[in-house]
Amino acid sequence: MKPMKEYTISFVGLKVGNHNFEYKIDQTFFDCFEYEDFNDVDVNIDLVLNKKSTLLELHFEISGHVNINCDVTNEPYNQNLENSFDLVVKFGQEYNDENIDILILPHGEHEVNIQQYIYELIVLAIPAKRIHPGVEDGTLSSEILEKLEELSPKEKKEKTDEDIDPRWNTLKKLLTDK
Repeated sequence: MKPMKEYTISFVGLKVGNHNFEYKIDQTFFDCFEYEDFNDVDVNIDLVLNKKSTLLELHFEISGHVNINCDVTNEPYNQNLENSFDLVVKFGQEYNDENIDILILPHGEHEVNIQQYIYELIVLAIPAKRIHPGVEDGTLSSEILEKLEELSPKEKKEKTDEDIDPRWNTLKKLLTDK
């Protein structure tokens, strides 16, 4: 995956203090990552970069929706997203991104690329089980739901003494004759 220029922030010329950046993410962003789980993407990223003398603090806020397929019915629906993430960029001897919240850039670096953080922030905001809202409230009608209802196990009726084979009755006596 090649770094995209529009997600590279050059912080050398910025003054100490807060700087706001806005990004609009669509399907082409995920095409670069070869991520095919989304049908359509409409997400806004609000990034606040707080430049300090020795480090950078980045605060990401995402809002919007992605169009994905339901795990139960495979029907597409819009999943709303809200998520945030804080990242601290420090400077050291060599590049290190082993810590989730801290990125260490080598001394002399003049820019930071945030596309991987945006990608992970959006993908991790998706619930593990994707269920169409119509399935949860019962308003969605689809062939798959009808077939699932047809094939689902029916309620079992309570067994009475008449339904039990009489040969088992003598074994029941053994349990009670202790």
